[in-house]
Amino acid sequence: MTEPARAHSRARSRTPARHDDRPVVTGIGVAAPNGLGTPAYWAATLDGKSGLGRITRFDSDRYPVRVAGEVSEFDATDHVPSRLAVQTDHWSHLGLTAADMALRDAGVDPAALPEYEMAVVTAGSSGGTEFGQREIEKLWSQGPGYVGVYQSIAWFYAATTGQISIRYGMRGPCGVICAEQAGGLDVLAQGRRLLRQDARVVVTGGTDASLCPYGLVAQISTGLLSTRDDPERAYLPFDDDACGYVPGEGGAMLIMEDADAARARGARPYGAVAGYAATFDPRPLPGQEPRSNLRRAITLALREARIEPGEVDVVFADALGVPAHDRLEAQAISAVFGPHGVPVTAPKTMTGRLYAGGASLDVATALLAIRDGVIPPTVGVRAASPAYELDLVRSTAREGPVRNALVLARGHGGFNAVLLLTAT
Repeated sequence: MTEPARAHSRARSRTPARHDDRPVVTGIGVAAPNGLGTPAYWAATLDGKSGLGRITRFDSDRYPVRVAGEVSEFDATDHVPSRLAVQTDHWSHLGLTAADMALRDAGVDPAALPEYEMAVVTAGSSGGTEFGQREIEKLWSQGPGYVGVYQSIAWFYAATTGQISIRYGMRGPCGVICAEQAGGLDVLAQGRRLLRQDARVVVTGGTDASLCPYGLVAQISTGLLSTRDDPERAYLPFDDDACGYVPGEGGAMLIMEDADAARARGARPYGAVAGYAATFDPRPLPGQEPRSNLRRAITLALREARIEPGEVDVVFADALGVPAHDRLEAQAISAVFGPHGVPVTAPKTMTGRLYAGGASLDVATALLAIRDGVIPPTVGVRAASPAYELDLVRSTAREGPVRNALVLARGHGGFNAVLLLTAT
């Protein structure tokens, strides 16, 4: 802990000085297109098993995008109480399920903890689009009297946070961060702030589920989605044949705790949050080339963690799959670590980009990589473009010690976030 942090701690009469100021992750819950539950997801990811396929949640024949990552094994009736399921969107169903998995994994019993010392902060992106579309259809086909009362809350970005808080009696600080993919890292930084104040346990992470006509049309409008019908060739970040990304649903929820408190109760952390930074890329003026401040975010996160570039064992790339964006990300990575200077991977090629859930799932994956000493692969990419100068882990997992893992995330609109995870 730095001297300013010690002074701040002494100034807070209710908060004792802490030996280790790096919060730890003690629980992981995953709902992903290639696996429901952490063990299933991790096994599929290490095997290079993709969850991408033809959209089945609705008839996509008339849409230019027909491939996505669906959590096909999921049935809300198996995981969410019926009274709660009717009030919430599919996106919240996935979040509630993952949060329950994470709490069980961490061995945390919310009923045994002070209600005001438990916090919830999740990432939001699309909101409850499927629920909203259903109610809008009722509005124009049957009239306002047929619109359900839960429409007013089910679509809202904070719905998952609120429902988790209510379900487990968590009445500490609660919130939501909306920064698309970057928000999945921003919420862990916010969780860290809450743990440095009065929170004892923070439920954090994110999910998304916007594979309905209304949601898909909104995504298509960005012009960044892949329109290929072949699931094996639709999403190819850092490949000369890249043509955009594939959307997906799902994500991960995580349990964060103070390191000393976790040790005191006998928890076995997956890893610690050692560094974080966020930057923003302004919209370029007419005639200007796009600029990226991702490199600066990487440098700041490493500096906060007091980790040198040579100590990083793997980078989990944002991997948009759009050549211009891939080039900017590759340049940022190479500028910090040198050409081919660090293993880079993008397991999201097996799930699609999950927006608010994507970076949180990358964090979960990075923590599992630290635990097991293995880097999961990037699938589909036959040959990484030499122009990017990346050591891309392709096709099969790469074994080796993983002590420090860097996760990158960029959100549509210019958001950048970087998180450094380290072994405990």
